[in-house]
Amino acid sequence: MRILAIDPAIRNTGYAVVEGDHRRACALDYGTLSIPRSVSQSGCLLAIKQHLGNLIEKWEPDEMAVERIIYVQSHQTAITMGAAKAAVVIAAAEAGLRIMEYSPKSVKLSVVGRGAAQKAQVAFMVRALLELRETPESDAADALAIGLTHLFAADPLKAHMMERKYI
Repeated sequence: MRILAIDPAIRNTGYAVVEGDHRRACALDYGTLSIPRSVSQSGCLLAIKQHLGNLIEKWEPDEMAVERIIYVQSHQTAITMGAAKAAVVIAAAEAGLRIMEYSPKSVKLSVVGRGAAQKAQVAFMVRALLELRETPESDAADALAIGLTHLFAADPLKAHMMERKYI
């Protein structure tokens, strides 16, 4: 299975394309779409949607996995994060992709074994699990972890640990 995994944010959206199953996975592509502060919010949303559309066209994923937005510092941050997630969901929906959403706790639990893991621990485990040469930057590591979580969720022994839903 090929998964496009997204850690949505208005300025730094992490993305990853992972392929495999719950036993073995590899990273085909990953990174962070960084958008300068000089770009308006509407410009950011358009850039996110277009970039994901390009990734979908290039990699032809079977499904998309995205992190659920749970904790935010303010109402304004929640609105901004929701808008970024909406751009992601629209890009996937236009391509006819099924979208699975995972809680941050589930992602950390599936990759690190602890739902309260720190970002550095997630990045370290992603590097180890995918046998990467370098530790990916934070947003890309989160997207890789989301993709791995989606693949791990296919394992009946692990699926019960995942807080997930199709959107």
